[in-house]
Amino acid sequence: MSAEAGHPTAHLDGERINVMKPWVGVEEAHAVAEVIASGWLAQGPRVAEFERAFASAQDVAYGVAVSSCTAALHLALVVAGVQPGDEVVVPSFSFIATANAPRYVGAEPVFADVDPVTGNLTVAGVAQVLGPRTTAVIVVDQGGIPADVEPLAELCAARGIALVEDAACAVGSLYLGRPVGVGADIAAWSFHPRKLLTTGEGGMLTTDRAEWAERARRLRQHSASVSAAERHASLRAPAERYTEIGFNYRMTDVQAAIGLVQLGRLQEMVERRRALAAVYRDALDGVPGLRLVEDPPGGAANFQSLWAEIGDEFPLDRDALLDALAAEGISARPGIMAAHLEPAFSGWPLRVPLTATERLTARTLILPLYHELGEAGVLRVADAVRRASAPVAGHARREVRT
Repeated sequence: MSAEAGHPTAHLDGERINVMKPWVGVEEAHAVAEVIASGWLAQGPRVAEFERAFASAQDVAYGVAVSSCTAALHLALVVAGVQPGDEVVVPSFSFIATANAPRYVGAEPVFADVDPVTGNLTVAGVAQVLGPRTTAVIVVDQGGIPADVEPLAELCAARGIALVEDAACAVGSLYLGRPVGVGADIAAWSFHPRKLLTTGEGGMLTTDRAEWAERARRLRQHSASVSAAERHASLRAPAERYTEIGFNYRMTDVQAAIGLVQLGRLQEMVERRRALAAVYRDALDGVPGLRLVEDPPGGAANFQSLWAEIGDEFPLDRDALLDALAAEGISARPGIMAAHLEPAFSGWPLRVPLTATERLTARTLILPLYHELGEAGVLRVADAVRRASAPVAGHARREVRT
């Protein structure tokens, strides 16, 4: 269905429902065609325009477009001055890129437990694991649920620690009435197709610090002292220098053109997701042992992921419920991973027990939610969950360790 059709797709019985589907249409195709016709495909004027527009939408001074959110997290730690041997506090309850980023700069990730309701870091949890070598904290707006950043920012500022916000999932979410990311020193964003605003691949770094933004722009293009736009504008390209070891983290104008169209419809995307999340909430109200994630105090989520926790009262465990949904053509997903349980972090020392993290990663699943799902699709998923909540004989709940 095209983006202009103005009404959602109705999902009929038997038709597959995916967990996520990007909302793109002919406007994006036209924007890409214009870039191709211009002859400038790599990082150029569309990227610069997208940076300005995105920064303005997020209520910050500077945006630096990059190839992925992972690249943005890496650059954020570099420009914040994190050094080899430093410690960076991170949640384990996040996509593994959050925990990987400190290792890119030779620092050690220190895992803090998360709030058992929101799945986000708390100031109390972070304070438990701070040490003399801590130079940064990465707080994640998990699944688009805004983290309680204000007390974290106060804690970090008092100790001279950089606060990095991993807002990969949170474009369009609000915290204390403003876009998420505003309260951190620097924020990283994702434009992967699983996110609301997509450029296919790509990411952004935002900050109010001019020197950080300027350095990140150099670092993303091998630390060249002259940009591609400056070289192109000159008949005789100016001499360039490479002042430090840099990276190839550039975004293309093709991606930025898509991003500009997507940014223009972001508010509509957020409103639609919040409306569909409300339909889910009403339809699943009263199901024993099922808890849907909600707006936290002071926050308004974009519901990039609508995750549910399966409690002891639900007759099936999380994996059995996923199987039951799949049998009805519904593709849900396990909830957010725990990085410390992955082979890449096997044997990694823990400073505190990660009780809430391990419970959430074992007991949560992500329900389908996307712009074109429609109310009929939501109700079909909800009906399948309700049927699974009263299973026929032979469906046994497996023991889950938490």
